[in-house]
Amino acid sequence: MHEHHSRNLSVNQDLDISLLRTFVAIVDTGGLTSAGKKVGRTQPAITHQIKRLEGIVGRTLFGENRRQLVLTPDGEVLLEFARTMLRLNDEARGRFSMPGIAGHVTLGTPDLYAAYLLPDVLNNFARTHPNVEIHLRCTRSVYLSAALEREEIDIALMTNQPEFRRGELIRYEPVVWAASQSEAQERHRPLPLALMPQGSVYRQIAIDALNTANIPWTMRSICDSLAGLQAAVLAGVAVSVFPLCTITPNIRALNKSDGLPELAPIEMVLHRKEQGISEAAEQLARYIARELNNIPPPGET
Repeated sequence: MHEHHSRNLSVNQDLDISLLRTFVAIVDTGGLTSAGKKVGRTQPAITHQIKRLEGIVGRTLFGENRRQLVLTPDGEVLLEFARTMLRLNDEARGRFSMPGIAGHVTLGTPDLYAAYLLPDVLNNFARTHPNVEIHLRCTRSVYLSAALEREEIDIALMTNQPEFRRGELIRYEPVVWAASQSEAQERHRPLPLALMPQGSVYRQIAIDALNTANIPWTMRSICDSLAGLQAAVLAGVAVSVFPLCTITPNIRALNKSDGLPELAPIEMVLHRKEQGISEAAEQLARYIARELNNIPPPGET
């Protein structure tokens, strides 16, 4: 299809949301078949939709090799527009599909998730559900579990721990070693550590990895909050372990080339209080689960 000819054909055509959804699904799942499962269409239908979209925009969106789909520069540009348009479309549908939902919801979560994962999620939810008031309670996961039992919070986004009752798994978050940009504490032996108190999954992941790798360590700082750990790391006192979502430009994320073992990811889970929650709380729980989900569908890796 010649670009000039396509552009003349498409000059007055609006972009179709369903075509954009298919386009984004292909990029996110990495293939036509997996995208078809996500949007409920066959592979030939997916191929036809992409040809239609290319006709509308007058540009080629993917390279010639259909087995290893690679976006063209024009495809990369359209992808950013498509994600924004889909988000606005979904927000608008959500706003008018359930306009009557109201009430207050108490959401519990550790401070690191509240600061790094939830701001955009909660802001977008507030726009689509303006009559729902969210009370945020930030504390460690071990305390959130007790608060759920006492019915002090409605839902909790927390780090899964072996002794907790099983929640709804919504995300695997990578865990990385974190160090100062200016100090090379990772080279010291025993390795100086700044970690959360006993009972923290992050603490246990770090210690287990070091013990398995036979790397000696010493505890330099114990902090009950991410801010305290960041201060210890930035001061060059010790290295720590952070979820990847909290790594900022002034912190170095270390890996095996720095002489430290790989770390297992944590499971981020969503809990509802056992006595049941309101419709407003259920809508917030589902919204958080959908927005933070990074778990592939069954059968995909």
